[in-house]
Amino acid sequence: MINIEFVDREYNFDISRLESWLTKVATNENKTIGILSLVLGSDEWLLEKNVQFLNHDYYTDIITFDYTEDQIISGDLLISLDRVTENAESNNVSRETELMRVVVHGALHLLGYDDKSKKDAELIRKKEDYYLSLL
Repeated sequence: MINIEFVDREYNFDISRLESWLTKVATNENKTIGILSLVLGSDEWLLEKNVQFLNHDYYTDIITFDYTEDQIISGDLLISLDRVTENAESNNVSRETELMRVVVHGALHLLGYDDKSKKDAELIRKKEDYYLSLL
């Protein structure tokens, strides 16, 4: 089940397309989706959460809280729609494409991928690109 909540920003996108796509991503990684919550808001809202939960005093596009157990992925993906918009403009892609990139990035963390090292960051980026191609 995928829950979507808007905190202080609204954005229209095809939720059923997102759900079927994320199900495909999980299945392709030999996992199933348990409960995923996507919470979308502003830069200021996500900055507050970044400081509160991670003690990071900077803007980010996503914070992922992982509740995955065994083969069932579950978690909260907190996303800044302001960062999504800015990244879309600087990368010359649509806002929806950038939102999907950020969502799949968070999902990949729930699937066990990391981006702390350069090698891991390259792998997660390749996975993002691959899964975006399935949209």
